[in-house]
Amino acid sequence: MPVFTRFHQPPQPDDGPSGDAPGTAEQGRDEGDPAGEGAVPGAGKPPVPGASSRSLPGQVLIRLRTWRTRRPRTARAVRTATTVTAAALVLGALLLPNTLPALHAGTFARIPAEAVVGAVVVLVLPPRPRLAAAVLFGLGLTVLTAVNLLDMGFNEYLGRGFNAALDWDLLPDAQSYVRDTFGGGVATAAAVGAVVLVLLLAAVLVAATVRLSGVLARHRARSTKGALVAGTAWVTCSALGLTLSGGPIASERGAGALRVHSQRTVDSLRDEAAFAKEARADTFGNTPPGELLPDLRGKDVVFAFIESYGRSAVEDPVMAPGVHRTLDASTEALREAGFAARSGWLTSATYGGSSWLGHSTTMSGLWIDNQRRYRTVTAGDHLTLTKAFQRTGAWDTVGVMPGVQKGWPEEKWYGLDRVYDAFDLGYRGPKFSWSTMPDQYALEAFERRVHGRKRDRPLMSFVILTSSHQPWAPIPELVGWDELGDGSVFDAIQKAGNKASDVITDTTRSREEYGKSIRYSVTSLTQWLRRYGTDDTVLVFLGDHQPIARVSGPRASRDVPVSIVARDPEVLDKIAGWNWTEGLRPASDAPVWRMDSFRDRFLKAYGSTPRPSQG
Repeated sequence: MPVFTRFHQPPQPDDGPSGDAPGTAEQGRDEGDPAGEGAVPGAGKPPVPGASSRSLPGQVLIRLRTWRTRRPRTARAVRTATTVTAAALVLGALLLPNTLPALHAGTFARIPAEAVVGAVVVLVLPPRPRLAAAVLFGLGLTVLTAVNLLDMGFNEYLGRGFNAALDWDLLPDAQSYVRDTFGGGVATAAAVGAVVLVLLLAAVLVAATVRLSGVLARHRARSTKGALVAGTAWVTCSALGLTLSGGPIASERGAGALRVHSQRTVDSLRDEAAFAKEARADTFGNTPPGELLPDLRGKDVVFAFIESYGRSAVEDPVMAPGVHRTLDASTEALREAGFAARSGWLTSATYGGSSWLGHSTTMSGLWIDNQRRYRTVTAGDHLTLTKAFQRTGAWDTVGVMPGVQKGWPEEKWYGLDRVYDAFDLGYRGPKFSWSTMPDQYALEAFERRVHGRKRDRPLMSFVILTSSHQPWAPIPELVGWDELGDGSVFDAIQKAGNKASDVITDTTRSREEYGKSIRYSVTSLTQWLRRYGTDDTVLVFLGDHQPIARVSGPRASRDVPVSIVARDPEVLDKIAGWNWTEGLRPASDAPVWRMDSFRDRFLKAYGSTPRPSQG
């Protein structure tokens, strides 16, 4: 036996300053206890052949118990630190806000009602149900934390909270945006990282709740007193309405957040059925073709959306000075070319993204503020403004969509005879982050391939410009219109531009570069009109939504500028009653309409007769 002990006893660490009694381990070995004092019986025996894989958890427990026995102070400190960390994680998850501005130390100086209730439940349950309850509570905290983090992201970028009933459809678009902006590797890493983060979060929070439930059960008497004190403090603070750092000390933040999201989901599902009925009714659904848009017959009409062109670009002190100069200079240049303009404001159905919701709201006259509504309306035959031109038989209708890189079945709903997407415009130059091509090139290609060609009847065009899409780096620069060629001229400009990663993480630079992108897009469009517009050209251009909340500001409106430009004075005389501002820069007190009102106002202004359909 002594020989076996001599060769098989693992080396013992020097307890040193841990405070253990000197000589204890050595005495244990002298007395035939190879593992030292307090070891589990059989710990020093040779392993049974073939049983190592089955006894591995037991071996780990033996080593852990041995370590605890030999280093009691260290073990006690580790236990305390683990318990404190678990408590901090649980309280942090319960008190985590859903917006970044609210994320400060004072937010966590609260008494969460959920923690008090959870402690009481743990104290009254027997062991197995207690473990199950702790696991379920940890999973619930995982869901709560994930929802709050999603809310933070949505509030930061889209100016609204996450909607569990509607917003899962946006995740593929978000991944596509990351892939187009930063590359496929980053997009894949982000997707995998998000999944790993959720799984890790679940593991950590479940471990924390299980740990705390065990501690409460082992110290039942003290835990019961603590729960009673915390419950009394919560009721007192709630009754007195006591607050700290702008919020109530008696918190029910976790339950409230889940309640809000549950109600939001229920309301969204109810809204879908109500909207489907609304979409079937149409003020102009039965209007004969001859009674649609008679006052625009013979005109080439262009509806152009400028990505993220919002009111903040015109009024924010960082962006506005440069944008003002561009709008005023463009107004003067158009006036010299014989054009006049009127401008106002529309309140967009979307904010910070989901541009197609703004496009469809403007064209359909319906408030389309989520993906479910968009799918519902595009699956029907509700009359769009663009389709009204097609229905007359007096116009050819085309779409110019440089941002479309896959099949786009909505072209039928919009009433477009032909759509020119990113692959139909002959571009051979570099991408500018998400944008497939500079606006100037897209407009020149539109002129060469569509607008500038002779035809038997006028043209109605639906154009979506993309150069002002986030992350606003790199931004194209204007070149000579005769130098555009196949777009290769932009190679050097793209390489010399800012990196998206350098701009998107810097709020100040994002705001500055956003303003530059709007100036570029507006200048490209107005120069195109000066260069190629005729006496019969009518340009309607507007923004689809405000930029992300981090750029437009936490209290920014949803308003976007809208302008109508024409040489023929009768075109603008038709909207004289709208009281819009002269020029391309709408006054701050210019009329503000909801975006879904534009279709009917436009149709009526240009002679269309309402003939309602009830669906």
